[in-house]
Amino acid sequence: MHPTPIALDAMGGDHMPDAAVAGAAEAAREGIHVALVGDPTRLEEACRAHGATNLQVVPAEDVIGMDEHASDVRRRTQSSVMRAAAEVKEGRASALVSMGHSGATMAAALFTFGRIKGVERPAIVANLPSQTGTVTLLDVGANADVKPSMMRQFAVMGRTYASIMHGIERPSVGLLSIGEEPSKGNELTLAAHELMRDLDGFAGNVEGRDIFAGTTDVVVTDGFTGNVVLKLAEGEAKTLFGWIREALRSSTRAKLGGALAKPALKRVAARLDPSTYGAQPLIGVAQPTFIGHGSSDARAVANALRFADQTVREGVVSRVADALAAARGDA
Repeated sequence: MHPTPIALDAMGGDHMPDAAVAGAAEAAREGIHVALVGDPTRLEEACRAHGATNLQVVPAEDVIGMDEHASDVRRRTQSSVMRAAAEVKEGRASALVSMGHSGATMAAALFTFGRIKGVERPAIVANLPSQTGTVTLLDVGANADVKPSMMRQFAVMGRTYASIMHGIERPSVGLLSIGEEPSKGNELTLAAHELMRDLDGFAGNVEGRDIFAGTTDVVVTDGFTGNVVLKLAEGEAKTLFGWIREALRSSTRAKLGGALAKPALKRVAARLDPSTYGAQPLIGVAQPTFIGHGSSDARAVANALRFADQTVREGVVSRVADALAAARGDA
């Protein structure tokens, strides 16, 4: 157990605070210390309903809704996401986790924690299943518009992250483009390719089909493209499994075959389920920060807390800072 808890924004998201409390209670049973941040009355009611009366509650008077502006966090210091961030900054928590407004969570982290030295903009990381293991994709939504220098930083951060969290000794890095040749791509990818040429592990351009083939361990792109890739992958997986369910229910023979295939299909579905990690890390900020889906359920919350716990234990933030310093040639 950490000497300090993980601060969970227990109000942000579609199914909060019930999902937050249920997920935190599950994580707590495994020794993960969690501080629930939000409306104390509602949280205490949810804790009683779930038999989790021993969970810590940090009061917050306000909630930033999913339809509100991310920039509101600067003045709404008593919102649940800002209070959770303050717990981390002031040393009473070790990481920030929120399933609420993603833009507000990013803004809260940047405003409260600041960036790691040398980072122009942080990036959101996605862990995607591939034929060879897990691919680290970044950025998947923090920055719609980026500069080539930022793409180089994403490569260094992604490579360090993949090494720590996925146990890859020397991760390879690919730059997402429309062709493998260095001459292919738009102005951004051409300039980024030139800046990334000297990076250890850089394998050149990769195409969209290479992500799930596992051609490289890390794939770097801008936040606009990365978010489209992520949402497409999630949507396609959901649609494909819908088609498979329909096919397996189409006849008596198909139903019998489906019964035999069910265990294998469940294993595949688990690999494709976004809630397997529960939340995506915002890498490049000075404290561990995790952003989950607004529709997250208790399972996703529990997994997000497990993921945050592992990240804190592995010292990912400080190790990413060291890698960036080395890439800059700092003494």
